[in-house]
Amino acid sequence: MLHTAQDLHIAVNRMRAGLGLAPLDLDTAISFVGKGAENLVRKTIGVDFSESEVELRFKEAMALFEQHYFDVNGEFATAYPGVHEGLQEMKRKGLRLACVTNKPIAFTLPLLKKTGLHDYFEIIYGGDSFAKKKPDPMQLLQVCADFDLAPEQIVAIGDSINDSQAARAAGCRVLAVPYGYNHGQAIQDVDSDGIVSSLLEAAHLISS
Repeated sequence: MLHTAQDLHIAVNRMRAGLGLAPLDLDTAISFVGKGAENLVRKTIGVDFSESEVELRFKEAMALFEQHYFDVNGEFATAYPGVHEGLQEMKRKGLRLACVTNKPIAFTLPLLKKTGLHDYFEIIYGGDSFAKKKPDPMQLLQVCADFDLAPEQIVAIGDSINDSQAARAAGCRVLAVPYGYNHGQAIQDVDSDGIVSSLLEAAHLISS
């Protein structure tokens, strides 16, 4: 829903500077986005350190990243085209909405509030809300339970293979959008029930 690349890029490079490392370019940093903050930190310092060195430095690196991301979270984030309109249309049609992300909840809530998306959702789960995150289906299965709906009554909309795999594992249908962060993989190669250009197009396809 949100283009957060610049926020993440700034936080990653401030973290790296704190570790005495050179900055990464935007494309490299964003290629590591999608599996949660811990994975992002490990991957970005893994550019310079071995796997064992990464684990030795991870705690310090994670603390630096969290500090800097709290400072910039939402400052440069923008909604992709059709996001607000699509969510408004879904609400108008009586659809119940949940936001499921791998971003830690402490970052997710202020980001959604700052960008005006928070109030569209009845339920918001972050990557640390449960023991497992996407591509594990745990978050989506909890949404099914919260809404008292069978998985086949739920449509997940995502921009990455993590979203697709989580939806398939939960037994939900899934639509993909062509923007966002998918580890450099074409969205056409991701298993889905269809690709929609925007959340507004998705809203027109989904019936309450």
